[in-house]
Amino acid sequence: MLSRRNATRVSFAAMAVAAAAVTGCGVMEKQEKQSNLVAFTTQLRGANEVPANASTGSGSVDAVLDTSTNLLRWKVNYTRLTGPATAGHFHGPAAIGANAGVALGWASPIRSPMDGSATLTPAQAADLMAGRWYANIHTAAYPAGEVRGQMTVVRN
Repeated sequence: MLSRRNATRVSFAAMAVAAAAVTGCGVMEKQEKQSNLVAFTTQLRGANEVPANASTGSGSVDAVLDTSTNLLRWKVNYTRLTGPATAGHFHGPAAIGANAGVALGWASPIRSPMDGSATLTPAQAADLMAGRWYANIHTAAYPAGEVRGQMTVVRN
């Protein structure tokens, strides 16, 4: 059974997949596009940082990858950081509990809410699909990262 929060997140991801699918011209194209879309999500928390920190900040990142074009679109929300965000990135490749370099930076200024998009390389897309990317938001108080979350595929 899904909690209310998880049901809302799954609903957002499903809406993102549906919205991306309807950008095509014809019904057949819509169906083909939808089969190429993979939704991702994460919860951003200080406890997810490596090493963990005591930040009360939190947030989320929801994303959709079109596997036919490797176009990744994402939406970021966060609250209660210790100060303004100084940077935001996807990092990888890294498993949960491991750190990695920046795989894809977010355009400045980092704010909430915000969205972005980029075309991934085949290697980046493979790492994301394998669960080896995490989202991270940095602040002056936590220059290595205040809140973090591993990107995972949304399962319906």
